[in-house]
Amino acid sequence: MRKALNSLYQASTVLAACCLVVIASLVVLQVAGRLIDGALVRVGLEPFGLQVPSLAEIAGFLLVGASFMALAGTLRNGDHIRVSILLQAAPGSVARVLNIWTTLVALCLAAYFTWHAGWLAVDSYTYNEVSFGIIPIPLVIPQAVMTTGLFVFAVALLDDLIVSLRGQGPSFETVVKEDLIEGKE
Repeated sequence: MRKALNSLYQASTVLAACCLVVIASLVVLQVAGRLIDGALVRVGLEPFGLQVPSLAEIAGFLLVGASFMALAGTLRNGDHIRVSILLQAAPGSVARVLNIWTTLVALCLAAYFTWHAGWLAVDSYTYNEVSFGIIPIPLVIPQAVMTTGLFVFAVALLDDLIVSLRGQGPSFETVVKEDLIEGKE
């Protein structure tokens, strides 16, 4: 089960990274198109009009996908911002209870948002809602990605809650980072 869950978290993180790569690729294409058109105008030729239609809108949807799909992986890697001043000052047993309580509250919020994001996607699908850009993109697509990211995040929180209730440390506290950027050598 651990292997399957870790694979789910990793797949979600990889999809988030893919969204960022697509954003960067589209922006590079847009810039290259403008450069080519500018060069053509400078030499007296007619520009091709190279552009990526609805780039801002597509990039926004991909950014939503990247943000939500990365939630579980960043939680598991201990990269979420946590205010742990109280936990550091509290005795071990109190800190453990506070950690369990905050994980439970986060799980409830994630489950709530997942449920409502799912219904939002269902409504968009039912009423065939599309974006307002040049390319009409069905809104169910980014909403389904957002819902999926929230669901995987809720699973990760449930996973950490169960681990914490068993007396072990949650993933975000026990992760071993070998990243030089974080200051560990």
